[in-house]
Amino acid sequence: MNKVILIGRLGADPDIRYTQSGTPVVRFNLATNERVPVGEGNWEDRTEWHRIVVFGKQAEACGNYLAKGRLVYVEGRLRTNQWEDAQGVRRYTTEIVASDVGFLDSGRDAAEGTQAPQGSYQRTQGGPKTNSDAPFPDALPEMSTPPDDDIPF
Repeated sequence: MNKVILIGRLGADPDIRYTQSGTPVVRFNLATNERVPVGEGNWEDRTEWHRIVVFGKQAEACGNYLAKGRLVYVEGRLRTNQWEDAQGVRRYTTEIVASDVGFLDSGRDAAEGTQAPQGSYQRTQGGPKTNSDAPFPDALPEMSTPPDDDIPF
């Protein structure tokens, strides 16, 4: 099974483009954080960056409503792409092709640096806002800068 579930914050505004057939495609970087022990009683926050790609109506919703700093839920699958750069070196990148994206805070909350109530969840598929018992994090630490690769998109 190839399934990924992430909750994190956008590192920059999403990049929306359209295929030749007119299908919307959105790409964005998502930061997830993890606390790990480093020595006696000390903890460190580690940030992992993920490349997310979304297609179709969900892509349009992401392009319209997501912005840098927004907290989102992403569910999808891993996909690895391969290409050759200008020097002929074979390069790889792994991304998550999202099948479901949920907005976990409002745009106002992200701008003010506050969080939505625990369990607040808005799906991009047009479903109503619901409160669930699912444990979403109260806050994620500040993000470092996303990686700046020479990915051709």
